[in-house]
Amino acid sequence: MKIILAAPRGFCAGVNMAITSLDLTLERFGPPVYVYHEIVHNQYVVNSFRDRGAVFVEQIDEVPEGSVLLFSAHGVSPEVRQAAKARNLNAIDATCPLVTKVHLEAIKYAKAGYTIILIGHDGHDEVIGTMGEAPEAILLVEDEDGVDTLEVADESKLAYLTQTTLSVDDANRIITRLRKRFPGIASPPKDDICYATQNRQEAVRILSDDADTVVVVGSQNSSNSQRLKELAAESGQKAFLIDSPDDLDQADFSKGDTVLLTAGASAPESLVQETITWLVDLFDATVEVKQIREESVQFPLPKSLRVLNN
Repeated sequence: MKIILAAPRGFCAGVNMAITSLDLTLERFGPPVYVYHEIVHNQYVVNSFRDRGAVFVEQIDEVPEGSVLLFSAHGVSPEVRQAAKARNLNAIDATCPLVTKVHLEAIKYAKAGYTIILIGHDGHDEVIGTMGEAPEAILLVEDEDGVDTLEVADESKLAYLTQTTLSVDDANRIITRLRKRFPGIASPPKDDICYATQNRQEAVRILSDDADTVVVVGSQNSSNSQRLKELAAESGQKAFLIDSPDDLDQADFSKGDTVLLTAGASAPESLVQETITWLVDLFDATVEVKQIREESVQFPLPKSLRVLNN
């Protein structure tokens, strides 16, 4: 067996920042530290922090007054921020800066009187947070068919934004449909889909043709990991999305296979290495790293933690 190990893969700058933020918050304040939603969409990471005393909540009223609360990488709405303030919580904001960028764009367009078409997945934490910035001005579209049923009061003041973790191909198809129906629609000056999401998708797109099977390390609720699996399946390869090698079945592989191995932006490298070990032990696999892009992006810690860390 041959393993093609895709690079880049795994943690992006936003996930690194959020995880480091929670790690440092637990060190500085001690448990319990409350986290609004999962810090990132990865079960291994969430369970590891839960074992250390992080408490993940879905509602602000679950957090005792005066406690330490961390906002996850996916961002929150102004309503959540206000609720945290009302409970006198020590709120630390670990929102990914690329998500914050989308929030600021939504605020800008809404203040200018635009209707905003948000391309994203209904119920995703990031989408909920973005829509909360201007709920009266934002319409959610999940697919091309959704574009056809849009009802807009003023087509001359229309803009679109996207969830940062979408499939680039899917988003482009929806954007093409939007521009066909609304030729004057405005768009952000820079693409909203994050660099890491694009790079990981590009690696799968380029490398999957050389593989029989694609294994994506990532959790089922990770949007960007799901997109990697779907992209591989669209190319005709067998594709598996796994939390760890415990989710793999030996019967799905043969000794002569070429396996492309990658990981979503919230999946730890330790799980990738465990998967390599599983394939090496069972199929005498060799590993070849194929680097598609270099990544050097880093995001600073939240200001309140930078002060504590100095």
